[in-house]
Amino acid sequence: MYKKGLFGKPKKEISFEKSSKQKNKGGYEMIGFLIALISGALMSVQGVFNTGVTKQSGVWVTNSFVQLTGFLVCMVIWFFTERKEHNLLKIIKVEPKYLLLGGVIGAMITWTVIMAMQKLGPAKAVLVIVIAQIFVAYLIELFGLFGAEKTPFYWTKLLGVLVAVSGIALFQWKS
Repeated sequence: MYKKGLFGKPKKEISFEKSSKQKNKGGYEMIGFLIALISGALMSVQGVFNTGVTKQSGVWVTNSFVQLTGFLVCMVIWFFTERKEHNLLKIIKVEPKYLLLGGVIGAMITWTVIMAMQKLGPAKAVLVIVIAQIFVAYLIELFGLFGAEKTPFYWTKLLGVLVAVSGIALFQWKS
């Protein structure tokens, strides 16, 4: 199926839906929640670690080290888990090409997390980061950007974002 891409060009539609095999597995969504919780915890710890390294080496040296070590870990895991079924050269066939900007975005994420944690502290920085993620993810779904399935507008979701933003104000409140 083809629809308009980010810049109006026709592109192959990307599906984020679960396969029938995945839908039939009990606890599929619960595993997703557990993985998301682990991801959030790891992001917080990584941000604190990266900020500490930055104080001793510089933000771009730290960022380069983070990306390099992440690359090496990914290559080792790929070698032992996916090497036979996913050839590295498949990456050049990925469409649309803007999907390949993940590494560039990853470098910017690392930099922004380090800077936010330096200026706000870990808890406040992560709170703002997560709310930004929720808001942007909702906009991506709402408008069907980057091949995501377009979802209808719900006032309850907007209210959820507003409640989260008010949480920042509450978190800042000094009694």
